[in-house]
Amino acid sequence: MSAHSEEAPELIEHQFMEPTMLVAGADAAGQRLDQWLAASLGPDMSRSRVQMLIRQGAVSVNGEPVDETKRKMTPGESVSVVMPEPEPAAPQGENIALDVLYEDAELIVINKPAGLVVHPGAGNWTGTLVNALIHHCGDSLSGIGGVRRPGIVHRLDKETSGVMVVAKTDRAHKSLSEAFADHGLTGDLERAYLALVWGIPQRPTGRVDAPLGRAADRVRRAVVPEGRDDARHAVTHFAVQEHFGESQQEFATASLVECRLETGRTHQIRVHMAHIGHPVIGDPDYGQAFRTKANRLPEPLKSQVKAFSRQALHAWLLAFRHPVTHLTMRFEAPLPGDMEKLVGGFRKL
Repeated sequence: MSAHSEEAPELIEHQFMEPTMLVAGADAAGQRLDQWLAASLGPDMSRSRVQMLIRQGAVSVNGEPVDETKRKMTPGESVSVVMPEPEPAAPQGENIALDVLYEDAELIVINKPAGLVVHPGAGNWTGTLVNALIHHCGDSLSGIGGVRRPGIVHRLDKETSGVMVVAKTDRAHKSLSEAFADHGLTGDLERAYLALVWGIPQRPTGRVDAPLGRAADRVRRAVVPEGRDDARHAVTHFAVQEHFGESQQEFATASLVECRLETGRTHQIRVHMAHIGHPVIGDPDYGQAFRTKANRLPEPLKSQVKAFSRQALHAWLLAFRHPVTHLTMRFEAPLPGDMEKLVGGFRKL
């Protein structure tokens, strides 16, 4: 039974054939088509994916194609969904260059560039870090951590650069996964990020303790009340490394901040820094309200900021205990060229 309704829809075809046919039960009355269909098709089908299918003309109600996601449902209506051809069951290796910082029989450490998606998913079935790793590592990644995410024990956002470790054996995957799940509370893991943010925090160091959940658009994340069903405990520690423009009032100010995670929620640093009024420069999701800040900068810095096409966030440090030797391994990655150039521009304020 769907978690979103008291009465499950009647499945006319029990397998995902083409088309998939469903009949709306009494509980469907007044529900939006996309909401009802997402709940009816199961947990692997997100509402955004259902909305895309509707807009593509793949959904019919009572034999008539519909393209309105908000259409209200009526009990007894027959809904047909033409499912697209399934993607390959497993990612394929692709010859994508990797910046390898370290590699042995158990694991590989890489410096991920901005713009590289970590693992295949909707809209990014190829050209990912996983595709590159399969080509580079061969069969050593087979079956470790699941088909879609072989070897992956943590991830960075597509437009966040920096150090990542990937497991090559089951024992390494288990050990590293436990360390990341613990977020270093037992001392086996250390992670640090550098973020270029708008403004100068009032204190040189701070702790942001604010639960995160889904934003209203159900795609982004947001700080939410602690008692909400989807609220997840989230803590970020920050320390200002440099601040720029504080000696003048004419131009906007900024800071280079080191952030360390006590928890590891999606978009945590980006949401928390925006929450305290210092969003990451270039962040398209959580820094939109600060985009006009660039107009308060001198040239050529103003043009640099406007042209910067990603969030200025970089995972510069990763330290962990090796799953076999048990030695502590520490890896650092300097700021990538685009972010170093941007920081250099702010240093001239």
